[in-house]
Amino acid sequence: MTTTSALASAHLYGADAAQPERDSFWSRIAQQLADAIGQGQYTPGERLPSEHALAEQFGVNRHTIRRSLAHLGQRGLVRSTQGRGTFVEAFAVDLALGKRTRHRQSLAQAGVRGGLQVLQSRTVLALADQAQALKLSVGSPLLCLQVLGVGAGQPLHVSERYFPLPRFAGLADAVAESGSITQAFAQHGVGDYQRQESRISARLPSPEVAALLCQAHSRPVLLVSSVNVDTQGVPIEFALAWFAGDRVSLTVKNDEL
Repeated sequence: MTTTSALASAHLYGADAAQPERDSFWSRIAQQLADAIGQGQYTPGERLPSEHALAEQFGVNRHTIRRSLAHLGQRGLVRSTQGRGTFVEAFAVDLALGKRTRHRQSLAQAGVRGGLQVLQSRTVLALADQAQALKLSVGSPLLCLQVLGVGAGQPLHVSERYFPLPRFAGLADAVAESGSITQAFAQHGVGDYQRQESRISARLPSPEVAALLCQAHSRPVLLVSSVNVDTQGVPIEFALAWFAGDRVSLTVKNDEL
């Protein structure tokens, strides 16, 4: 497990000679910022100076700076988060998918601290795909959690997780408190569990998923559909997880499957 970073070449962000003169300010600033990132003046995950500070540094208004940052964001070099600022992108974590896939353990092996945050909890009735995965009847009650997976302070994936009720009533509070599905399962009598299957595909995210992952809607994500079972082989979780494609690589451990 490794943590890797790759910076886009600064020349990709150079000013276009065909741009009108009025565009030269923001494009030149974008190029200078890209050069600074490429030279290591700003490292992956580091927050850039505020728009106000950059405006003073370059002697322009904040609208010009905002346009420069938006251009870099579209290119995947930086990521802007409302209320927090703009951060250098190019952070990636290699996560393993195997029989015992655990978010926190995978992060720890990669040398990254993180956990899970419960964004929403509700009771739903099983649709056909959920019922089939969990071996239940259509319409059976399920606990649905919307969960954000975070590593090194950055969103790595957002997921919808379904658990049979009434077996896992109260699981939401346990996950919210511990930041761990594994610990929450343990509190509900599941000392061990295994990944029965994982299916991986690439697609464009919905606007909601893109916003939660702090990325552009035009940038693909990795969708992983998975089923976990207890030691008796009974399905206990069906999950759909959307991983930020430029921050996460997924390694399938064939020796464990």
